[in-house]
Amino acid sequence: MTITRADIEAAHARIAPHIRRTPVMTVPGAFGHEGPVSLKLEFLQHAGSFKSRGAFNTLLSNPVPAAGVAAASGGNHGAAVAYAAKQLGVKARIFVPEISSPAKVAVIRSHGAEVVIGGARYADAQEACDRYVAATGALRIHPFAAESTMIGQGTVGLEWEQDSPALDTVLVAVGGGGLISGIASWWAGRVKVVGVEPEGSRALHAALQAGRPVDVDVDSVAADSLGARNTGDLVYSICSRTVDHVALVKDEAIREAQALLWRDYRIASEPGGAAALAALISGAYKPQLSERIGILLCGANVELAKLAELTHQ
Repeated sequence: MTITRADIEAAHARIAPHIRRTPVMTVPGAFGHEGPVSLKLEFLQHAGSFKSRGAFNTLLSNPVPAAGVAAASGGNHGAAVAYAAKQLGVKARIFVPEISSPAKVAVIRSHGAEVVIGGARYADAQEACDRYVAATGALRIHPFAAESTMIGQGTVGLEWEQDSPALDTVLVAVGGGGLISGIASWWAGRVKVVGVEPEGSRALHAALQAGRPVDVDVDSVAADSLGARNTGDLVYSICSRTVDHVALVKDEAIREAQALLWRDYRIASEPGGAAALAALISGAYKPQLSERIGILLCGANVELAKLAELTHQ
């Protein structure tokens, strides 16, 4: 499968009335890099993450049955689906694993969706969601391995290029890979797109090494948002052609990036939302001196008590 720029442009026109065009902030000589760094502040998106883009694109591209929509989520995808469904007057049921952040579950409920605990891990919640969809005919909105999701997330790249047109490289956190699939499809062959994954949750890194999707163990501070066990064939097919490589970061670097964002910019970022920055400050990605870097800050659904622990150590 190939996602085209025309696909992403059409999606942006479709969802633009429903999403926020999040700002870009360019910081010269920051984060240990001498060149300019462009920060796409996507954590300011509705429901606290980029995932509202894919949710709206899916809902606006498909007929919605009487049973409404269903999704399995560690938190951010569920919050986005719940928000989009509420705005469009659609019933939503979200299946979450027991490991989900209470802050993220609270956001899902705040948008009026029914929340169902679907098992211990994300895979269990997905299985519970699939059973519900099979029984009711509800529209399933997959968090990453669906064309409409990827195309919707690709609108991040469209806006970013319009607002910061001279980038050499962008760093994008990877969970299941829907976000980077869309962004890399937008910039394919024109800007280097580098994925960033925690060392303890490396589904795309493992797939690119193996030459096919493979299951991985998941154990990371960012597991509730970057915790997919397998990218699936669709993500692998796109990323193997469009992503330059994947940089791996330690959990300690992710925590350091969270603390830095709060200390210097008063940005409250969840671990997954800070992972791309962690690659730059830790040296997991080493740019050239004059390289024009873009970093996607993609999620703000953080438990404030945990952020307070990080920033007061």
